[in-house]
Amino acid sequence: MSNVVVTGGYGFVGTHLVTALLKRGDSVTVFDYAKNTRDTSLGFDGHPGFRFVQGDVTDPQALAAAITPDVDTVFHLASVVGVNKYVENPLRVVDVSVIGTRNVLELCHKHGARLVFTSTSEVFGKNPNTPWAEDDDRVLGSTRTARWSYSTSKAMAEHMVFGMHDAYGLPVTVVRFFNVYGPRQNPIFVISKSIHRILNGREPLLYDSGDQTRCFTYVDDAIAGTLLAADSDAAIGEVFNIGSMTETSMRDAVDLAIKIANVDSVSSTAAFDTAQSYGARYEDIPRRVPDSTKAQRVLGWRLQVDLEEGLRRTIDWARANPWYLEEPGADTA
Repeated sequence: MSNVVVTGGYGFVGTHLVTALLKRGDSVTVFDYAKNTRDTSLGFDGHPGFRFVQGDVTDPQALAAAITPDVDTVFHLASVVGVNKYVENPLRVVDVSVIGTRNVLELCHKHGARLVFTSTSEVFGKNPNTPWAEDDDRVLGSTRTARWSYSTSKAMAEHMVFGMHDAYGLPVTVVRFFNVYGPRQNPIFVISKSIHRILNGREPLLYDSGDQTRCFTYVDDAIAGTLLAADSDAAIGEVFNIGSMTETSMRDAVDLAIKIANVDSVSSTAAFDTAQSYGARYEDIPRRVPDSTKAQRVLGWRLQVDLEEGLRRTIDWARANPWYLEEPGADTA
């Protein structure tokens, strides 16, 4: 049993990670700016091994109440996610990733805690040479394009994580997620938004041509990779891509969701023009494909849930949780 802290533990991936950690017997402190009080499927609030500390990761004093001398491992997930948020408030995106990560690192160094930092496929930007291995080049657009604020801030956070490892020997690991989806995800992302709209009898949105490709990774597989990385001595000082290597177009993913949901009133998609809605503040990525063989080789990680099965599980969960279908996120771009 370990004493662990999960920053951003009430977020989508965070709730799944906390559940898995408690299930294996760890004592878990969640640090987040607020509780998720709407999600009636969450069962860890009353768990004897669970503690909640409220605060913002940019506030070091609040964070110090969670990352204490008895903590063994910190899973740092707290960040601002969602293209709409990158475009609307890039400064907040950068502050949370950069200032927040620096605060977490200082406390981990002070107390000798191991750090697992969750990063993103976004760090690779629009590098055209896929699949991307962990040390491949980053190719980004202009700093005047707000869409790249998340990619840049996460990459800067990675630099700090590895800098603390090099300078002080802090035991750190970085995992980069590739298009994670599943139950509880805010309906502002392509899979969750599509499912939310379909089950509410509305056409899902098809962004631009729909020919953009992604490698969709079910949340349970992302959690499995994260835990393997946290428990492996060979993972210290390393970065791992955690993602499916099966490339799927946005159009095919949405069409598959329509088929699996089998809602009589929904059989087609509605077009959404990102250039018209976001203008020059947004730039899309045509392909996003990881090389995940390092995680397979070093961690023994294997993808267990393909897209069809993952969509089925997510749709079944959404149908069983009517509060989720009332969430407003899918009404926005």
